Amino acid sequence: VSSPHGEHEVGRAVFLDRDGTINRSVVRGGKPYPPPTVEEFEFLPGAEEAIRALREAGFLIIVVTNQPDVASGVQRREVVEAMHEKLRALGLCDDIKVCYHSAEDGCDCRKPKPGMLIEAASTWQIDPRRSFMVGDRWRDVEAGKAAGCYTFFIDHKYQEGLTESPDAVVGSLEEAGRVIREELHLRGTDMGHEIVDIK
Repeated sequence: VSSPHGEHEVGRAVFLDRDGTINRSVVRGGKPYPPPTVEEFEFLPGAEEAIRALREAGFLIIVVTNQPDVASGVQRREVVEAMHEKLRALGLCDDIKVCYHSAEDGCDCRKPKPGMLIEAASTWQIDPRRSFMVGDRWRDVEAGKAAGCYTFFIDHKYQEGLTESPDAVVGSLEEAGRVIREELHLRGTDMGHEIVDIK
């Protein structure tokens, strides 16, 4: 089956949060925030290579990101889109789903709701039960679980807790990618929830 950037196995995807997963977040007061400029949009060590390896292994790569600073007026939509153009230009993803709403908007797309994952699953014929969600915040874990994915939590030691237990705790996207490729890729339609802490 052909995706926009190559061949993939039908039904399998890795959903990726953006800030703190693919690129560096700006951490203030123990909480992460998106980089304010395109110039500050910097890949985390090993992230680009991890994504390429997952794509070569046959997974669709779908970025799912909340960008509420656009709704609040702190950020401009064209700056966010320029950051995403960098991802597309490098051939790192098949799709990018963005929620530009604030928490007060009550939308269905903002994580922890699974709307972006469900929309992508419909568009790309993805089976969430055979797919993965990787992120660095509680919203990512909750959204992934609500969609039915196997969830990886990247622990950056932020000053915020988790609302649900992830299926796996790792230190980076690079580590999550290795586990997916080497240990989990042969699992069937229901991958189970055996892994608690890979670190």
